[in-house]
Amino acid sequence: MEILNGKNIHLRAIEPNDIDIIHKWENNSDIWHLSNTIVPFSKYIIHQFIENSHHDIFQNKQLRLMIDRVDKGKNETIGTIDLFDFDPLHKRAGIGILIANNKDRGKGYASEALDILINYCFSILQLNQLYCNITTDNKQSIKLFENKDFELVGIKKDWLLFAGEKKDEAMYQLLNSKCIKKKK
Repeated sequence: MEILNGKNIHLRAIEPNDIDIIHKWENNSDIWHLSNTIVPFSKYIIHQFIENSHHDIFQNKQLRLMIDRVDKGKNETIGTIDLFDFDPLHKRAGIGILIANNKDRGKGYASEALDILINYCFSILQLNQLYCNITTDNKQSIKLFENKDFELVGIKKDWLLFAGEKKDEAMYQLLNSKCIKKKK
């Protein structure tokens, strides 16, 4: 699908052979705080998730796409980008993104993936708004979303607790109408 292709990456549906990499990422306790996860996932649960991923977003209320870096005709899976909390009535969804390895971060892959997903959400899914929740100490993620014109709409104080430390969580929102005005 052309709409999911970028210059350096493309987004694709989950395939059965992604089970090992998803299992590795979902069970990396160093990044659990990004998704409010506190327990590991079994391969069985991930297998079920993959088995049900063929249903469309209107059934599952979520969509996970794999981020593949394209280099000299060779693809390497470097992360995921998710739509969650999909609400077709109110035309909104949350976004989460993971570039798994430090060596792949800061190279524009997350930015390109986010551009592709925003376009998909507003042009194909006809959503009105997207949002994300980011801990206020995650400066890299905040910069990524602010660079895409997501606006800070609130701070939830002491919202999260990780390793005994309370963290504030920022909510960012992007309205489709703002994107349309920007294009004109």
